[in-house]
Amino acid sequence: MVTTASSKRTRQRPRFRLVLATGAAATALVTAGALAPQAQAQPQDRSLAQSQARAAAADDGKQVLTVAVSQSIDSLSPFLAQRLVSTSIHRLAYDYLTNYDVKDGRTVPGLATAWEPSADKLTWTYTIRDDSKWSDGKQATAEDAAWTFNKMMTDENAATANGSFTANFKKVTAPDPKTLVIELKKPQATMTALDVPIVPKHVWEKVDDFSKFNNDKQFPIVGNGPFIITDFKVDQYLKLKPNKDFWRGAPKFDELVFKYYKDGDAAVAALQKGEVSFVQGLTPAQADALKSAENIKVNDAPGRRFFALATNPGAQSKDGKKFGNGHKALLDPAVRKALFHATDRTTIVDKVFQGHAVEGEGYLPPRFESYFWKPEAGQKIAYDPAKAAQLLDQAGYKKNADGKRLDKDGKPLDFRILCHATDPNDKAIGKYLQEWWGELGIGLKVECLDNVSDPWLKGDYDLAFDGWSVNPDPDFVLSIHTCAALPATPKDTGATDNFICDKQFDDLYAKQAVEYDAAKRADLVKQMQSRLYDTGYMNILAYPNAVEAYRTDQIKSVTTMPEAAGNIYGQDGYWSWWSAEPAAADSGSDSGSSAGVVIGIGAVVVLAAALGLFVAMRRRSTAEDRE
Repeated sequence: MVTTASSKRTRQRPRFRLVLATGAAATALVTAGALAPQAQAQPQDRSLAQSQARAAAADDGKQVLTVAVSQSIDSLSPFLAQRLVSTSIHRLAYDYLTNYDVKDGRTVPGLATAWEPSADKLTWTYTIRDDSKWSDGKQATAEDAAWTFNKMMTDENAATANGSFTANFKKVTAPDPKTLVIELKKPQATMTALDVPIVPKHVWEKVDDFSKFNNDKQFPIVGNGPFIITDFKVDQYLKLKPNKDFWRGAPKFDELVFKYYKDGDAAVAALQKGEVSFVQGLTPAQADALKSAENIKVNDAPGRRFFALATNPGAQSKDGKKFGNGHKALLDPAVRKALFHATDRTTIVDKVFQGHAVEGEGYLPPRFESYFWKPEAGQKIAYDPAKAAQLLDQAGYKKNADGKRLDKDGKPLDFRILCHATDPNDKAIGKYLQEWWGELGIGLKVECLDNVSDPWLKGDYDLAFDGWSVNPDPDFVLSIHTCAALPATPKDTGATDNFICDKQFDDLYAKQAVEYDAAKRADLVKQMQSRLYDTGYMNILAYPNAVEAYRTDQIKSVTTMPEAAGNIYGQDGYWSWWSAEPAAADSGSDSGSSAGVVIGIGAVVVLAAALGLFVAMRRRSTAEDRE
């Protein structure tokens, strides 16, 4: 679907969710239904700020696109990065073998122009394009791709982020600059969806320790994507410039900036003042207020993310060692099931997301139709407080005279839940859970932290709000729940989400990974979701919409994915910012008070005031924090 400045459209759910730009006042926004005072710019102030922003851009002759984000960048190393903001940036800076079509998510050429499997599908041959250059002028070749994959195969630290893609690789070679050959141990269904950034061998072969190298000390960073990373300040900004030699064509903006905002209200205020061009992860109240704002368009479309409640199944490493301080009662399936029976998803969608989400069921969002699964009536863990109480009683968790539920040691049954301080949804849902679970006699402490990663990785939590963005091929988000994703030792960092290690799930994962028949593979993926649902380690609460907004006096057009009704931020590719076009320099204040997004496969427009950037949240920073 293509919309112009005079049309309107609706939009999607979050990812990582889409990264939420919200802060301490977020809960008040959700409950009060109004923007905080600091997010409401006065007309005079707004006009002045807009004029100053345009003047600043004109002074240096740059057309700057500034994106507000609330997620911290975990690493600029493609071998370590897992957060949505980081992986989105890597899609801009490095080419992958293949890409996803903006219309329907099908596989299209990237660094590879063609690919062909052998008759037994154990050998795949890719033709590497000859018109891709690294930003330092050297030719990008098959040798770069072979080196990238071989490094991941031989160095476990280099396999931290994307090791699941190469675990089945037997041998990777580059017989000539245009030919890449990958030999497999057994068939692998993801060979046309290897979501791995290809890096320049001549740069990365100098790295000694891949576990510590974050690629954030020397700029510009050598890449071959549509943008080149030029500068970075932790939790402040990241800047990129167009790659004039990008084989698909250079981006339209002179500079792309991701500006970090810890507080979502501040990000919205910056958008209203014209200091940033784009904000994602809006609360319902913020979205409603911005719909009538001058020169601002709100995009509300089905998202590619799920919002979940994750339990700690007992943190463990591959060497069999247990660690962390997760509550032992959560190892009991009856307790997990009781908690989920006492969680009202309908209320969460209606009251917290205020309709900007779909009630959660299976692990993969309904946007991915062929893989979408939901439990049968007899399998569904529906909202039923009486059933929850019955399960706890039968399992021996009785109430004392004060109505407090006791664990098997006779101690009060109290849990902790990790909450992202920047995510208003976490906070609002946490309050509901305290009420619902409190009626069962269970206490809940909502621990909202700026950095949830440290306790999460240490296994020092009972429950946590969780969320991942899902790619058209779901292999990665399935792999993070396998035993192979666990950290090697308690001191290491694995690719695991929340330490799940289940043999039945692993067996199904192994089967889907080698199944080339699309229908049969989809059935196996649905069986995996069914198993994950039954274990009770993950409770998918909602599939949030992608709710975002941009300035029509800075952005002329921008491509959503899917283009018929999709998100702008956090796409499965680089389409939005690559295709974005600046608005005309003389666009007036009434150029788009109800303007829409120009959505087209090759035309994404966003002109940003040269004042700020916003960087998306991380894997465990909010519901939108993973990829």
